[in-house]
Amino acid sequence: MEHHDGSVEIIVGSMFSGKTDELIRRLRRAKIARQKLQVFKPSIDTRFGEEKLASHAGAEFEATPIEHSGVILQRLDADTTVVAVDEAQFFDEEIVNVVQELADRGIRVLVAGLDTDFRGEPFGSMPTLLAQAEHVDKLHAICMVCGDDACRTQRLIDGKPARYDDPVVVVGASEMYEARCRAHHTVPRD
Repeated sequence: MEHHDGSVEIIVGSMFSGKTDELIRRLRRAKIARQKLQVFKPSIDTRFGEEKLASHAGAEFEATPIEHSGVILQRLDADTTVVAVDEAQFFDEEIVNVVQELADRGIRVLVAGLDTDFRGEPFGSMPTLLAQAEHVDKLHAICMVCGDDACRTQRLIDGKPARYDDPVVVVGASEMYEARCRAHHTVPRD
């Protein structure tokens, strides 16, 4: 079955909200539908192995690690109908044009990533991708302090909240990040 209408679907939320699980769920469905898939992730993300997507819950899917977003167009197979991009916030600004070009070519584009950084501020090109997408799903984790819905990612350094002027991009998992609600998300400034 051919897919003729290009579209952009964005899956966002804090760390531990299930973004990659949802992306993998959609990829598995597309595979069952016999659609031709290509999956990309930033090469900076080596937490779970270099050539696969892996969720914190343990789901996995084969993926191609790439240095910058322009490589997606270079590696695109002619018969691909679904392209997935995980951890899109780590890509350069060109990711916006790449995603739009893919959709304009009639490809279904699935994008997952953090919408905000550890400061609670918009992360990379995600705000533009969100604004241009046909479909957006914002997932929530569970606040590690109170158990309410969490929409923020708390970075911890030696068990204490990271300071506002600490580096924005630090790849890690539960050893340095927690999901937090707005009330319990803390980013000290001097």
